[in-house]
Amino acid sequence: MKLSSTAILALAISSVTATAYAETQSQAFTPVTVNEKSAQAEATGFLEGQSLTGTTRNWYANEQKKRGGKFKYLKNGTAETTDRRINWVQGTILKYNSGFTEGTVGFSTEVALYNAVALERDRKNLAANEGGAPVLGKPYGNNRTLTRDGGDAEGQWSKLGLANVKARFSNTTLTAGRMNFSSPQVDVIGNRALPSSFEGIAIHSEELNNLSFDAATFDRVSPRSEESLQKFRAEYTDYTVDIDHVNTLGLSYQPFASLTTSLWATQAEDVWNQYYFGATHVLGDSSLVALTTGLNYYKTVDEGKAKAGQIDNDTYSLSLGLAHEAHSLTFSYQQVNGNEYFDYLHETNGIYLANSLLSDFNGPNEKSFQVAYGLNMAQYGVPGLKFNIYQARGWGIDGTHNDGGAYASVKAMDGEHHYEYGIGASYAVQSGALKDTTVRATYTTHRASEEQADGNINEFRLVTTIPFKIL
Repeated sequence: MKLSSTAILALAISSVTATAYAETQSQAFTPVTVNEKSAQAEATGFLEGQSLTGTTRNWYANEQKKRGGKFKYLKNGTAETTDRRINWVQGTILKYNSGFTEGTVGFSTEVALYNAVALERDRKNLAANEGGAPVLGKPYGNNRTLTRDGGDAEGQWSKLGLANVKARFSNTTLTAGRMNFSSPQVDVIGNRALPSSFEGIAIHSEELNNLSFDAATFDRVSPRSEESLQKFRAEYTDYTVDIDHVNTLGLSYQPFASLTTSLWATQAEDVWNQYYFGATHVLGDSSLVALTTGLNYYKTVDEGKAKAGQIDNDTYSLSLGLAHEAHSLTFSYQQVNGNEYFDYLHETNGIYLANSLLSDFNGPNEKSFQVAYGLNMAQYGVPGLKFNIYQARGWGIDGTHNDGGAYASVKAMDGEHHYEYGIGASYAVQSGALKDTTVRATYTTHRASEEQADGNINEFRLVTTIPFKIL
């Protein structure tokens, strides 16, 4: 990994500031020891430990293209265009978890029913991106509301979002079936009315204190806005690149009370091998000044049959966050070193980069910088109310040296640039029957040069999530 002068400067600033405010943050070394407590020894029984919970989410998004950009839809068999798209969906999850059976090896199960109701069903409002690739194989599909061929909304639909069995020995759990999974390369994405989930086998082990291990293999993903299971595919390729199996292995280690690290390797069969290292360091006390420094680094190279073509990509982000009482200020620098997009798996949140926003700022050879400010109103007597604002800029996008394959379209990118800014507010109910209900409103603007892929768009989102417990 070759750091630019900007990145080196960011690390230097981090080191200087850390020295100034190191007194109140523990820097104690935390040795790796055998975990003497056994989670399985505390099992209460299959029925005794069961629960039935859920959430319902009202998800609304209103997008408007700018500078001549259009969405497209079919009207009486003829392609029409519009500059506005509206999606409004109610997503509900009902989830059952059993307890673990008692004994040396315990067994449990997890089942969740996902249901979506399209509250906006007008074909014009559910338009697709003009000039974009077909969504889910449908020429006028929509990636936010489930639509049939031609663009008509599916009024309501349901599926098994989760369905798995678990076996636990001591502090090690094996899960088989459709599950949630979280890693820097295969992570549930939950930014729609319903989240994604993955089908396969995973093992998680916490037999050691401060050092945990994960391994998993998946062959299907359950998309956010689809009823069926699908093969994994790459997010940014010019055409669909199916992936038969995704295999991942990782560890998380906390060598100091203030430092957490993780190391992962993931194979997208016949497409790429991707390696990740991440670290987060916290210093100080927010009553005075707290400093959080973050590093995320990905190395991606083509693998096997190289169905997406040649890939050789190094991408990293560095962030420096300062917090004082109710206020936080974060600076983030990100850089892509490679003649293709930094890419990740579709229907996952497998992009732990600081400048992954409405745009991912992940174009070939792109550099980007973000400034973000947050305000927590708990300090002013309104707990649960938060505000944030940010601006990010990307520049130097250059794909002219790409060798072709599934990213060949980036050859047209020569000095492209773009910027994005957003403002948001959220509130979490603190008590009563609606405790933990959250309401979040965001407004985002993105502007780009001609060949930058994300285009020119304004978007408003309003999302309300209500948790509930039945058992």
